[in-house]
Amino acid sequence: MGRMEVRARAPGKIILAGEHAVVHGYTAVAASINLYTSVSILFSHEIGDTLKLDLKDMELEFSWPIGRIKEVLPGFDSPSPSTPLSCSSETLKSMAPLYEGQNIPEAKITLASGVLAFIWLYTNTQGYKPATVTVTSELPLGAGLGSSAAFCVALSGALLALSESCELDYSQQGWIALKNSELDLVNKWAFEGEKIIHGRPSGIDNTVSTFGNMIQFRSGEITRLKANTPLKMLITNTKVGRNTKALVAGVSERTLRHPEAMASVFKAVDSISKDLSDIIQTPALDDIAATEKEEKVEELMEMNQGLLQCMGVSHTTIETVLHTTLKYKLRSKLTGAGGGGCVLTLLPTILSSIVVDKVVAELESCGFQCFIAGIGGNGMEVCFNDNAQN
Repeated sequence: MGRMEVRARAPGKIILAGEHAVVHGYTAVAASINLYTSVSILFSHEIGDTLKLDLKDMELEFSWPIGRIKEVLPGFDSPSPSTPLSCSSETLKSMAPLYEGQNIPEAKITLASGVLAFIWLYTNTQGYKPATVTVTSELPLGAGLGSSAAFCVALSGALLALSESCELDYSQQGWIALKNSELDLVNKWAFEGEKIIHGRPSGIDNTVSTFGNMIQFRSGEITRLKANTPLKMLITNTKVGRNTKALVAGVSERTLRHPEAMASVFKAVDSISKDLSDIIQTPALDDIAATEKEEKVEELMEMNQGLLQCMGVSHTTIETVLHTTLKYKLRSKLTGAGGGGCVLTLLPTILSSIVVDKVVAELESCGFQCFIAGIGGNGMEVCFNDNAQN
């Protein structure tokens, strides 16, 4: 085999509208952002009989003798990458020793499930081949931007690109998009990884990361949309961690106490999600039309934020971001679970970069972390040479 290297990248995601309402059967809309997690896999004779995982941003490195993986996960001598397989809780328990001996610092113990997802996906698609796998990411962890899904998607994409499941030209330059049928398979494997990490994920994050662009979802049904509006967002990470389950439970309790009022709140959110989908899917024919569309999007974001406050999932740090951006006549809303996490602010096309710099400086002085991202771009892509253009 000699030396073979592949790199895959997969985008993070934001929820544009409908978070929390979606739990109660209403519509939500999510979009990819052009911040990526990249996974590169190197097979070469120099590696020896070891599987290595290098998490660059965490400065953590894991390595396992192939024989050890074979003991824990027997039966993958001829893996079948084209049939996604769920990892049973028994198998997951039997894999635990693989990270227990790795001296993971206590602060990073939540990574354990990510490491197990890696071993499961790797062994199922590549069997017992030695390799070095390197992960880098532009996405903050646990901030609601889909970092774990982007990891699972980029990993699945890289693994499948090197398997018989994908027909790819290894000599092609730059980033390559996969066929829809191949992306479907990547998405299914990534979902298996997400299940190891999150237990019962919705499948939204991995679907957005795999296919890019935008999706609308309602009670388990995912519809892919084509965004025809280039929107730019300022994403502010409040760096306040939150307990998603507790926030979801709080909304359910409020719904039991005030069923009619909350049903109206959810219905309003449902309409906002649908309006937003329609607007973003309609192409703007000139600058004036583009500005009009951005104004409508801003208004819907502001309305959705007010309804999230009705649900009780805002937070003082979120209010600080709203207040700060409003000073510059910019509209914002929380994205994801709330209670901290990230806030989206629409940056209109005509907004001067001087204003953007001012807003960012003011938010960063509050201790927040700011990203500027385009939304609705490409999904998972792979490249087979070292000169992939970002």
